Amino acid sequence: MKIAVPTEADKVETRVAATPETVKKFVGLGAEVVVQSRAGARSRFIDDDYAAAGATIVKTAAKAVADADIVLKVRRPDDVELINFRKGSLVVGIMDPYGNEVAVKAMAEAGLVAFAMELMPRITRAQVMDVLSSQANLAGYQAIIDAAENYGRALPMMMTAAGTVPAARVFVMGAGVAGLQAIATARRLGAVVTATDVRPAAKEQVESLGAKFIAVEDEEFKQAETAAGYAKEMSKAYQAKQAALVAEHVKKQDIVVTTALIPGRPAPRLISKEMVASMRAGSVLVDLAVERGGNVEGARPGEVVEAGDVKIVGHLNMPGRIAASASALYARNLYAFVETLIDKQNKT
Repeated sequence: MKIAVPTEADKVETRVAATPETVKKFVGLGAEVVVQSRAGARSRFIDDDYAAAGATIVKTAAKAVADADIVLKVRRPDDVELINFRKGSLVVGIMDPYGNEVAVKAMAEAGLVAFAMELMPRITRAQVMDVLSSQANLAGYQAIIDAAENYGRALPMMMTAAGTVPAARVFVMGAGVAGLQAIATARRLGAVVTATDVRPAAKEQVESLGAKFIAVEDEEFKQAETAAGYAKEMSKAYQAKQAALVAEHVKKQDIVVTTALIPGRPAPRLISKEMVASMRAGSVLVDLAVERGGNVEGARPGEVVEAGDVKIVGHLNMPGRIAASASALYARNLYAFVETLIDKQNKT
């Protein structure tokens, strides 16, 4: 069985789908692993380390995927990449099918069998394969690091002979995996943290991290979570009440991180331009949903926008900003899944 690891074609993508650690494990299962030269360079994994783990290094993506039974990817292959794939190959990666039906159809017409890792069910057995959680965790961490970089002031309270530096006020909107890590990171850096979410279960999680929970806690709020643990889309009436509460709270914040996403739909608008304008000079917003339309009005994908005296950070591929860590976790997710497809006795 041949497993291929090509370099990601998207220039924004710094991650790689396999690391020397997981390559060694695949080789141990009897697989032949072929890695395109410099596939892991942007994640600080060098060709020599892949070769030492048992991989064959080839120069081009075409050579890497030629006759491959399984191709490991971070992002869905584009039209140029599809030309080189063998019909019947299994492609494992983040397929992002919603709103990209043409690209998904192209894979089907190429005869590929695609596994969308982001659609992995939330069950106990699949936790180790959950790419959304592993990558969102790092995105939440990086959001606070980027916010601190753009904030221009210290986050913790500091008492000095020259006077006291007050702690930064951080507000996290959305307490999923990314939001909770953002809360934890901001707390570790000494900020005063508040957070909001439409799911009742999030309140206890937020408070367990030392943050204060902010929400309109009415009857609709109590039923705002799906059986799978995702947030439901709220009614217009609830959204209006929550928006009023948030608008007043945002005025007092130094840093706001938004993380709200609804599977298969555009990101909900949480912060209006009027709310941005109401923030204090030097404040920072980080929009983790910018690739899905954004939670913050005025956010632009791939840019740091200055809206008056407020910065709106809209970096693309937030996990990829710490590519070495993101790749290490992502590669383990993929190994955990692919390993279940391999006949360990016959090594096929």
